[in-house]
Amino acid sequence: MSTIFPRVGRKSLGYNVTQVETFLDAARRAYDQPDDDELDADTGVVESVDTIAASGEPNRTVSGAPVPDDTRVFPTADHQKVEKKASHGSAALTAEGIRHTAFAMHRDGYSPDHVDAALERLEDAFAARERDQATRAGGEQAWMADAESAANVLVARLSRPPGQRFTRASVLAVGYKKADVDRLANKLVKHFRHGHELTVDEVRTAVFRPERGGYREAQVDLVLDSAVDVMLAVR
Repeated sequence: MSTIFPRVGRKSLGYNVTQVETFLDAARRAYDQPDDDELDADTGVVESVDTIAASGEPNRTVSGAPVPDDTRVFPTADHQKVEKKASHGSAALTAEGIRHTAFAMHRDGYSPDHVDAALERLEDAFAARERDQATRAGGEQAWMADAESAANVLVARLSRPPGQRFTRASVLAVGYKKADVDRLANKLVKHFRHGHELTVDEVRTAVFRPERGGYREAQVDLVLDSAVDVMLAVR
């Protein structure tokens, strides 16, 4: 059993320990056995998944939430999808897959803040390796051209007039508050066009208030997911 992450205690909810350990095993198989040309030029070794996961501190400070005795929490559809992909072999685990990983909540589970922070670091590490592999295969210029093309597509969408950047939910349905999404969209446009400072974590952790008739959540999430891909590709 891993000692990387602290537990939240028997009266609080944390991430399912077995599911987190299953994910870490898949990550180790995918990442901890690099090709010779992926080894560090100075040390001859590569940083391990456990080292990456254990380094640093979580972005948030509150871990776990008290839970009544009769509370039951089930795995999310996203977790089931990612767990199924990982079970088919380590090759299925990518930076994008890590970003979409989710775990069920159980009593005395691993601290969500610590696990989430580790997932972000692992996503960065996998993305860096994927970039290295792609540039070795096709060249740095081709990689950057693809990233620039993707950024241009994003800017075209995010530059639409406020309130019209995404499909809106029906007046009876709840979506993301348009003003909140448009505010982040403006920041992304300035980042991609003019290099204004915006971190990957700011996009990853963006939270939008609910609003009836707001933007459709799935569409916004998909575009922001693409924005993270581009930001990781060029940094």
